[in-house]
Amino acid sequence: MRFLILTADYSAFIRWLYTQHRGLAVRPYTEQLRMRSESLFNDACFFSNNLKKLGHEAYDIYVNNADMQKTWAREHGCRFREDWGWEFRLRRGIVPWISRVKEPWFYDILAAQIRYYKPEVLFNQAMNTLSSRFLQEIKPYVKLLIGQHAASPLPQGVDFRCHDLVLSSFPPTVESFRAQGIPAEFQRLGFGPKCLSCMDGEERPFDITFIGNLFAIHSSRVALLEALCARFPQAKVWTEAVDHLAPGSTIRNCYQGQAWGREMYTIFSRSKITLNHHGDILPYANNARLYEATGMGALLMTDWKENLHEMFTPGTEVVAYRSADECLELIQYYLDHTHEREAIARAGQEHTLRAHTYYQRSQELVEIVGRYL
Repeated sequence: MRFLILTADYSAFIRWLYTQHRGLAVRPYTEQLRMRSESLFNDACFFSNNLKKLGHEAYDIYVNNADMQKTWAREHGCRFREDWGWEFRLRRGIVPWISRVKEPWFYDILAAQIRYYKPEVLFNQAMNTLSSRFLQEIKPYVKLLIGQHAASPLPQGVDFRCHDLVLSSFPPTVESFRAQGIPAEFQRLGFGPKCLSCMDGEERPFDITFIGNLFAIHSSRVALLEALCARFPQAKVWTEAVDHLAPGSTIRNCYQGQAWGREMYTIFSRSKITLNHHGDILPYANNARLYEATGMGALLMTDWKENLHEMFTPGTEVVAYRSADECLELIQYYLDHTHEREAIARAGQEHTLRAHTYYQRSQELVEIVGRYL
């Protein structure tokens, strides 16, 4: 089978990537794609690489990366508009229809890429970015249109019935799509063992770390981190920004800046304990940190959820807390009890590498696709 995987990156990550690699924007498309893949950010090429190992064709498109997309278009002789907000309609050729969008090049190039790669399976990991109207127009060009989304709210009033199937790691999302008459299947997130190349020796000098966003849906996360930083001033917090936090927030004292991709995995490899918190989205454990932190061998301290035991054994492979006070007490306990901490961290890593890799997720994806094609 031939897969085309569509992903939208955080704008902050895109800015970081091109700041880290000066001149990258004028390099060939394959080099820009390689640098994006080597960043290891947000499941970078993990599906496509493993699908190839399984004997399939797979290509990645980062739909909102303007420099990369425009480079692809220029190299393939694809004309696109810089100044008018039109979408292209896909028929036999390109027939424009007027519909205002923020980036006029966006659908011009994406339409050309879909025609160029001719995927049997279009795997849309950017459901909160791509127009359903556009996706409906391209359906005749693919055999199966799959969406993937986890737990964050999707735009209101959007009709997602253009998708033949939706995959999600969050059970309520699966239930929501099925209630709309859209086929949906549960599939967990995972870990890419390639990230182990970011290991920085055997020492773990960081007692307790946290890496993640502090958006509006994370009010309970902010409260927990403020308690953490007040109790453990040696804690280290990486997030996009702290300007929006209260001037007296203790998080500011522990703030280390941003950490994307490789740097994030290196931090986990240097952490004795890594804190995970699912934010204000209840009631299931499902975020990527579960697998990233354990995969890198840190002790995962995560908020208790009713389905956590389906992924890891609490107390044996991860440690779960039910309140901020319990979280702080557990951190102190495992900082004081090195052998117990290391045993749980080791068991968590072994379980992730045995049961939660993207090679296994890709096998599951192929099996699911086979049922719907």
